[in-house]
Amino acid sequence: MFSKENKSYLSESSKIVKVDFKRVPALDKCFRILDLIGQSKKHLGISDISNALGYHRSTVFNILYTLTDIGILEHDTDNKFHFGLKLYALGKIAGNSSELISTVHPYLENISQQTKLSAFLGIRSGLRAIIVDKIDSNSDIRVSSEIGMKIPLLAGAGGRVLLSQLPDSMLDRVLSENKLRKFTPFSCTDKETYKELIKKAREEQFAFDDEEYIEGIRALAVPINLDKKYIQAAIWIVGLKSQISDNKIRSYKQLLQEKAREIEVRLITK
Repeated sequence: MFSKENKSYLSESSKIVKVDFKRVPALDKCFRILDLIGQSKKHLGISDISNALGYHRSTVFNILYTLTDIGILEHDTDNKFHFGLKLYALGKIAGNSSELISTVHPYLENISQQTKLSAFLGIRSGLRAIIVDKIDSNSDIRVSSEIGMKIPLLAGAGGRVLLSQLPDSMLDRVLSENKLRKFTPFSCTDKETYKELIKKAREEQFAFDDEEYIEGIRALAVPINLDKKYIQAAIWIVGLKSQISDNKIRSYKQLLQEKAREIEVRLITK
């Protein structure tokens, strides 16, 4: 707790220690802006924030773009701001402070145990899918990626189910402004065909990657529908083609979809 004299009282080794310090006004403004963005149901621009908090536009501009530069915030093409990757990474470090990660983590463990495959939680960040949590397979041969790894959004099953959560207008803009890369001989590079694959993922709440991103690797992904326009999330499993044989795809799909629905119920009721 802070007093008007800019002093706080901290507990240290069961003793009360009085600490004198000079309060930093810029930090007060920074966290008021973050709090406003967090409470808003829509992305906010510089004018929105300036008017809501009574701060000068130049102050808001500098704070927003500083936070964007270090990854705390991200902004759309229309300069509307929302939370960025680094907040999720900090949430992971803090453990249960991240509601999404703490809720999904035990489900990833269960999925990995049942499939013997590595399981991942990812979110969309611009044109990337960011891994924010994972459980590695216990198998001697496994496919893994590090938390914080950025995967091209226009690649693989995870990217398709994340894209499937976007409105058609935004999806059309993403596809029109970006080229589809040929990662492997099996990658889809035709935009109309790729759009149909995304629509199919939206309808089925599922996507399957058969060596489209990395040769010899298969992946199955399902969306986590959070009912939040600024967060698109998904869970997926990855393994060698020999580990995800054709006769296992149906049961793995059912398992992922069941766990995704359970996660959504947990998050909604919290």
